[in-house]
Amino acid sequence: MQFLGIIFGSFIVAVAFNLFLIPHETMSSGLSGVSMIIGILTPLNTGIANFLLNLPLLVIGYLKLGRRFICNTILSVLVVSLGLYFIPVIEIAHDIILSSIFGGAITGFGIGVILRCSGSSGGFDIISMLLARKMDFPIGTMLSAMNAIVILISGFLFDWDSALYTMVSIFVTGKVVDAIYTHHVKLTLMIITEKGEEMRQHLLDNVYRGLTVLDGIGGYSNQKRNVLMTVITRYQLGEVKNLITEVDPAAFVNITETVEVIGLFHKTTQ
Repeated sequence: MQFLGIIFGSFIVAVAFNLFLIPHETMSSGLSGVSMIIGILTPLNTGIANFLLNLPLLVIGYLKLGRRFICNTILSVLVVSLGLYFIPVIEIAHDIILSSIFGGAITGFGIGVILRCSGSSGGFDIISMLLARKMDFPIGTMLSAMNAIVILISGFLFDWDSALYTMVSIFVTGKVVDAIYTHHVKLTLMIITEKGEEMRQHLLDNVYRGLTVLDGIGGYSNQKRNVLMTVITRYQLGEVKNLITEVDPAAFVNITETVEVIGLFHKTTQ
């Protein structure tokens, strides 16, 4: 179901780009916006540009971030790139304001679906996650700064009306993504298992999160067990539950909603 969700969300993003944003030279956020600029100014197709810009980031992300997350992201980038290549660029709405709003909303819906399926549309998401591992800096602030660059480029290369419409599109996209993808909700998991080392390695290999391993003893059985504690975002819950079951179907898992996280939540521990 995750793969189908990622394919569906990615196709929706490509539709929004080619039918609403690109015909009016309104950019999207992230590397997709840079791909649009390249596609408008050069003979290179937007889909090919999107794939080529994301390719080195996907390779680096596969080596540095969770493998399952990056594999889902690779699928998303491929579908978006193919959609941009094959879907014809048609001006559905003649009003640029309506196109910016609806294009941004449809893009946000598609990205929200991708994120809920444990993936991303690539580009700046991967860059910000990699930078967050090296610097104590919020990912949201990094994304805003990088998107501001897209807006400035749009203004200088086209006109400042296009830049402002791009800002409207990005703003609407962000609002819709936040409504669909509740990434701000954090969950604390306490995993009690007899396969502590195997569980630890499996989670670290597949989830972009750190965890803490504690020693425990069963109160009834008096047998030694490991207690793994980690904080994840709500959209990762389905993926993490599947990973836990793959290692130890009998593991006891306590899931609680977290009010606040203090510290380097976006960094993984080695």
